[in-house]
Amino acid sequence: MRMITFFVIGLTVHVVFFISIFDIYFTSPLVHGMTPHSTPLEPPASRLVLVVADGLRADSLFTLLPNGSSRTPYLRSIIEDKGTWGVSHTRVPTESRPGHVALIAGFYEDVSAVAKGWKENPVEFDSVFNESRHTWCWGSPDILPMFAKGASGDHVYTHTYPAVEEDFASTDASKLDSWVFTQVKSFFKSAQSNSTLKASLWEDKNVFFLHLLGIDTNGHAHRPMSQEYLDNIGLVDAGVAEVVSIIEDFFDNDGRTAYVFTSDHGMTNWGSHGAGHPSETLTPLVAWGAGVQKAKGATEPQPYNDGFLQDWKLEHLRRVDVSQADIAPLMASLVGVPIPVNSVGVLPLLYLNNSERFMAESMYTNAIQVLEQFKMKMMQKKETTLSFLFTPYQLLTESKQAEFTQKARILIQLEKYEDAISLCQSLISRSLEGLVYYHTYDRFFLGCSVVLGFVGWTSYVVLVILKTHASLNRHPNLTKQIPGRNLARLCTCVAVVITLFLLIQRSPITYYIYCLLPIPVWYSVLKESGTLRDLIQTAPSLPLWKCLGYFVLVAFGIELLVVSFFHRAMLTVGLAVLSLWPFLSGLFGKAKSRSLSWLVGCLCLAAFPLMPVVGREPNIHLVTCAGLLALFTSACYLWSSRRRTPLHLGDRPQFVIQMLLVAVCAYVPSLTHSSLQQKQGLPLLNQIISWSTLASSIFVPLLSSTRLFHRLLSIFLSLTSTYLLLSTGSEALFPPVLSWLMFVWINIEQEALLAQGMSGRQELSTIDFSANIDITKIRQLKLDDIRRSYFFVFFIITAFFGTGNIASINSFDPASVYCFLTVFNPFIMGGLMMWKVIIPFIIVMCTFETIQVATQLSSRSLFLIVLVISDLMALHFFFMVQDYGSWLDIGTSISHYVIVMSMTIFLMLLSVVTHVLTSQRLVLWRQRKMHFP
Repeated sequence: MRMITFFVIGLTVHVVFFISIFDIYFTSPLVHGMTPHSTPLEPPASRLVLVVADGLRADSLFTLLPNGSSRTPYLRSIIEDKGTWGVSHTRVPTESRPGHVALIAGFYEDVSAVAKGWKENPVEFDSVFNESRHTWCWGSPDILPMFAKGASGDHVYTHTYPAVEEDFASTDASKLDSWVFTQVKSFFKSAQSNSTLKASLWEDKNVFFLHLLGIDTNGHAHRPMSQEYLDNIGLVDAGVAEVVSIIEDFFDNDGRTAYVFTSDHGMTNWGSHGAGHPSETLTPLVAWGAGVQKAKGATEPQPYNDGFLQDWKLEHLRRVDVSQADIAPLMASLVGVPIPVNSVGVLPLLYLNNSERFMAESMYTNAIQVLEQFKMKMMQKKETTLSFLFTPYQLLTESKQAEFTQKARILIQLEKYEDAISLCQSLISRSLEGLVYYHTYDRFFLGCSVVLGFVGWTSYVVLVILKTHASLNRHPNLTKQIPGRNLARLCTCVAVVITLFLLIQRSPITYYIYCLLPIPVWYSVLKESGTLRDLIQTAPSLPLWKCLGYFVLVAFGIELLVVSFFHRAMLTVGLAVLSLWPFLSGLFGKAKSRSLSWLVGCLCLAAFPLMPVVGREPNIHLVTCAGLLALFTSACYLWSSRRRTPLHLGDRPQFVIQMLLVAVCAYVPSLTHSSLQQKQGLPLLNQIISWSTLASSIFVPLLSSTRLFHRLLSIFLSLTSTYLLLSTGSEALFPPVLSWLMFVWINIEQEALLAQGMSGRQELSTIDFSANIDITKIRQLKLDDIRRSYFFVFFIITAFFGTGNIASINSFDPASVYCFLTVFNPFIMGGLMMWKVIIPFIIVMCTFETIQVATQLSSRSLFLIVLVISDLMALHFFFMVQDYGSWLDIGTSISHYVIVMSMTIFLMLLSVVTHVLTSQRLVLWRQRKMHFP
């Protein structure tokens, strides 16, 4: 098979494997076609005011000041006298979009929304706003439009400020919240003279939504412990007090307004959110007003062992914790609108101040609403499954559904409200379990199909390696394979049977891909079965102990890489072991200086995985130091290599300019952060330099000589310039240290070739990337090439997890992109962070390309082994997903699987880019007649 054909097929197979995990685990949980249900009794409130303080942590609101006073005196007085309080527990991902969906729609967002920047609806859904008579919203343009777009009719009115106002470099982000409060006050003032609007406001089932983004913006820009963040909380408290006073005056203090104050997510000490740290998942909830239970004293020990009650000096008041999705049915019950049909929340009765009958009817409505989803999900799955294969959820069959609902209805009629409530809660619990059961109904079937294809593909790649590169004894009498025609017929029959089965079940198109893909893969494996027979026949002549040793080492190495995804310190252990390689392999006696350099380089790089993943304060001085280190090492290299590989006259100006650019880029972050600290905004010149450097980072190396070390140095200088602009601390030191180790690796591999007795070794200083490798010099794979491939995979994983700011989802620091922009834009910011992740990849990839050329191997040869190693890691994570039970553990393993698969796909694409980056050259018009060494 030609390289390009193999590349396309391999890329296609891995894209399918990559997409499969989302189709199996991340399909939308929503079903449609249910009938909305509302409590038949008169609701306690005519209107609801929802205030969401974006990015507010629970402890930031509840913790008292050192002098015993509160920074939120109004909300504190509500907690102690007029309302009910607790902690709202959010789910990962702790982002604004899924947080607001959970609050207002009552379900946990499908992660596919991230592909649309958490701004658009991947599927339409119901919400409290949609069920209301009128909803007026004020706040961020990133949040409000999605609820207006998803609402039926035109009864959701949004008022947003321009997106450019969401500027992390703003002198005072609390102005976003001041804008909301000012707009709300103006709105009610204008309603006094607008009879039509006033009449609408006096109607029932109205909702007012205040989205306050200032706290979140200040937290990102200045950290949650900063004075700006804490002062913003005080501003919000004063603003809420004023708005409540205005609303009460407008409605003549009729006592028919309910208030809910909460947050969509918290924030870590280092100003980020997205993952599952308690500072991100614990948010405050305070409710008061019509229909809400007033503050109650704690008459017995409360069921919370987290110590927060004592820390917050609230142990004397009853605390009522909820899941974030529970707030949607609470709001619906208070204002008398149907609970959103997609809600999975459970009504928190302890927040209600109403009759037992009202509570029982409300809980019954909640149970019927969740049961409707279960019945719809069951019906959909039953319609698309053959009757003899369909296995219903045994705890909630159709007869048991009727039994539950009838018994609950009877208990309410008999005024046995506590029993009715308990029965409804049990029905909700079973319905939610049943929803999960039917939502995951096909997971095992699809998982088996994907695993079958995965194992088949890995087996095929191994057979290709053995057939193409291993010196096997060919035995014609043993290599007789299954007749190709019979094998093709068998595979065709299997494909037809599977297709008919999926057609009958009306399965989605992706199911056909996952189920049919293993067939051509295993067809290819069976066609190559003769290679396996040759291996068995040749086995007695192979160095079995050496092969076994390599197998054990590779298995141990793969397991170490898998564990490193959970514990980054394992990379330090791996680097410490790798540092001993020259001493254990006997290379130290032949290349002492290079072996010592390898030892020191590994140990220096081993320090980075031990650094905190998150939680570091910016240290711009380290960025400047990293720039100076890059300049020093580059200058030393150019000085030391001036005789071995002298620079061409045409290349000297380029290196001088690149080194000057590194110096400038080492200073720009310091200048930028100084300007932002003084609240003077992002300097335009710094922004121009940053974007110009980014745009030229790939093209500038193409102007340099294609001599091995000259091209690598140019790539290093160009990428380092961009990396410095995207750094805020010690991670800026990572590329220079990594490049140093990669340079040593290239040199020491040459010594390893000599140790293997390879003749015709080419001096590194004479190698030119653009020169075509003579096909007669390309050798077969050796056992030592497995080590080279493993080293490559190990360094790629280290490049990804080595620096703290890209090691996990919640470690994103907006300060990393402040040299480029400060106005919130998730796609541009995410793209810049992705480029920061890619830069160490490119350094390792270029090194690997160099080693392939220097060791006289085709790019396909070593990459096949890399493919096997990465696929085995991905398969390991896929099996771990099946073993885990909790949604958090499943999510972790899925994220690791996605990382490995993305990395594999990306490396396949990047190998082409790297080849062009190292071997091609853009020749300037005035240099065309010059000779390039």
